[in-house]
Amino acid sequence: MATMSSGSAFEVDGAQWQSVSPKLVPVRQIGVAIGLGIPLVASVVVAIVTTPVVWVAPAVLGILLVWLLWLVPRQVRAIRYAELEDELLIRKGVLFRSMTVVPYGRMQYVDVDAGPIARSMGIAQVQLHTASAQSDASIPGLPEAEAARLRDQLSARGEARLAGL
Repeated sequence: MATMSSGSAFEVDGAQWQSVSPKLVPVRQIGVAIGLGIPLVASVVVAIVTTPVVWVAPAVLGILLVWLLWLVPRQVRAIRYAELEDELLIRKGVLFRSMTVVPYGRMQYVDVDAGPIARSMGIAQVQLHTASAQSDASIPGLPEAEAARLRDQLSARGEARLAGL
């Protein structure tokens, strides 16, 4: 079981935290740009053909787009994971931080997935599934080789711990 450090709820004694790939930054920024860029362009077109009051929507969308593009690199740098003897730790968040502890014996299966943008950047996400839907956890932005290694490692550790129950 993980031994929490006395200094912080987000530190664990003996944990060697691993970072995810910085290639996750442009993948997430492209997603944000598509998700907000299309409504931004549509709202600009509507604002051009209607009254000046409608320019509030493009302004708000533009500010939100710039803020999220600035925030994404900080969010990606905050994602860390650590493999301990009995569990996997996943730490995320800049403003709202979280740490998930997944005991290997509770894992049912491990998925690796990647969308088209992530695949083009050579990264993938490892998704852990447990008996409880609330305790599922994921590690995005892993290089494909690391995602495959982690999948195999976690599956082997999960089977070993499950067999020992």
